[in-house]
Amino acid sequence: MGTISFARNDYPTLGVELELQLVDTETYALSNSITEILAELPEETAKYVKPELMQSYLEINTDVCRTVGDVRQDLTGKLKDVTAAADKLGLKLFWAATHPFSSWRDQKITVNDRYYELVDLMQDVARRLVTFGLHIHVGVDSGDKAVMVCDRMLRYLPLLLSLSSNSPFWEGRNTGLHSNRSKIMEGLPTAGLPPTMRNWSEYTWLINHLISTGFINTIREIWWDIRPHHNFGTVEIRVCDMPANLEQVLSLTAFVQCMVKCISDEIDEGAYQLQHHPMMVQQNKWRATRYGIDASLVSSENYKLFSVIDTTKQLVDLVSPMSERLECTDELDRICDLVHKSGAKRQLEIMEATGDRREVVKQMIEENNDF
Repeated sequence: MGTISFARNDYPTLGVELELQLVDTETYALSNSITEILAELPEETAKYVKPELMQSYLEINTDVCRTVGDVRQDLTGKLKDVTAAADKLGLKLFWAATHPFSSWRDQKITVNDRYYELVDLMQDVARRLVTFGLHIHVGVDSGDKAVMVCDRMLRYLPLLLSLSSNSPFWEGRNTGLHSNRSKIMEGLPTAGLPPTMRNWSEYTWLINHLISTGFINTIREIWWDIRPHHNFGTVEIRVCDMPANLEQVLSLTAFVQCMVKCISDEIDEGAYQLQHHPMMVQQNKWRATRYGIDASLVSSENYKLFSVIDTTKQLVDLVSPMSERLECTDELDRICDLVHKSGAKRQLEIMEATGDRREVVKQMIEENNDF
């Protein structure tokens, strides 16, 4: 599985990955322009901007950060460079988890042997992956800790999906879902909610057997909603849609960092783990997929229904003391703004008002590209 780099660190480090769409300034359709973008970037920034499966989007990676404020500073500089490069080419960055009208059939695969092999194996399941997400890494101090944090974070993943929901359209249609991306991702055989595991040994046994039996070729083909990342020494949360703007990214990052650190401390203190039934988590994920911030989620403690608003406020109150320690109180407090206006909800509002999917892209870009 490669080198394991978990290390004792009482201040959990952060890393963030943004998957952003490249759209044409005039048509607002997806543009297969990653090669041209990379050629325009300053050398220092280009090291942190990666091509992905399709040529119509890119991934921006932060360096290892200590605080959410560091993430803000890191991403702001890179986003300005990428935006300047895009402007030269008649392109814009679109922050959403699917495109309102461009078809997956028109997207070109990035020239990369791994991507060609993936498409050859997965066929249309891979070709349809014109979806865009937010990945948040939080550092932990051991492999066993990473597995335990993943297990205990599982129940909160549907809430994160609700708050980040930003993919109501697909192939020019209103899907009726607030996160159509999550259903497309679940088409992959190693995506969606992960199995629960007891420790790092069980995790490595599972991965090694998936490779030895030919089910996957590499650990990079594990696309669970949350997973340990052995190279980075992190827990990686992958469930989120790509939010509508940088401020939403920072609020979700603060929320995740505080939650992971609180859970990590509970593990160190030997706190009893409250059980959550996998079917309840699955039900909540479906509710988040279907209704976004308007979902009612089932509590793992008493199996009663609570709104996303109430659930978010309860958890923010719970982790607020931690946000002071981690210097992200302002960003955490702003997560309550998300319970009133997700990207999905705003896209649907624009569509209802204009009846034009190009206006959805245009207005979302105008409203959300300020950083």
